[in-house]
Amino acid sequence: MSQKVVYDKRKDGVASVILNRPDSLNALDAEAKLRLGEIWAEAAADPEVRVIVLSGAGNRAFCAGSDLKEMSATGKTVSTDHLQRSLPGLVTPLDKPVIAALHGYCIGMGLTLAIHCDIRIAAENTILGFPEVKHGMISGISAIRLPLLIPSGIAAELMLAGHTIPASEALRIGLINRIAAGDVLEEANGLAAQIAALPVPGVRETTRLIRAAVNGAVLAQTAEIDAARSRIEASAGFADRARMFKQQTNHQKEHDNHEKNNVR
Repeated sequence: MSQKVVYDKRKDGVASVILNRPDSLNALDAEAKLRLGEIWAEAAADPEVRVIVLSGAGNRAFCAGSDLKEMSATGKTVSTDHLQRSLPGLVTPLDKPVIAALHGYCIGMGLTLAIHCDIRIAAENTILGFPEVKHGMISGISAIRLPLLIPSGIAAELMLAGHTIPASEALRIGLINRIAAGDVLEEANGLAAQIAALPVPGVRETTRLIRAAVNGAVLAQTAEIDAARSRIEASAGFADRARMFKQQTNHQKEHDNHEKNNVR
């Protein structure tokens, strides 16, 4: 079983899902995405699980996106089917709330994963954004879902300009629920415990209805997302752009390590 994603079921009804590749800023490769899909199915079938908290290991990132090393090697992005199954409640029915505890980098696929959670709580140091367009790529599913969560004009600017924004701006536009007053994981677990203590039928049915309101639009556009992704992958220089994206990410990691070492 992959340890790139760690699943821990607790006795109090709150389950923990941890993206566990801290040395790679918790980037998601195909194996990790597949494991996420398995975990959502396991949690859905387990009556002891009432609420799920999703977080990232280490102190630098919730998730910095898809694994660019894998993408540059294959020249392809992940299949739509695997991608959709990795997102909580999108393809696999999951009538249990998922709370995302965000910190550090939450960009690209990391933010796609976060906006498919029901509640997002962020540490003050969280950086959010969709940089794909800067590298000739797309975040197809997020382009459908994001305008359902925040005003469409703000969603368009965020995705088309490829900006990253701090937690304070994400809170202002409604992309996150709150900025944690203290430890973000502790706050997320506290909220999860409150929800887990409530009567199950009300929580379950409310979760189903909220998900139905936003998931239908995404699933209805699956064919168009596939077509757009195929056009991107077939465009001139796609593999080169993926490699450049990876190199820039590596430079950012080196910069972060340098800054961290200087603080010590």
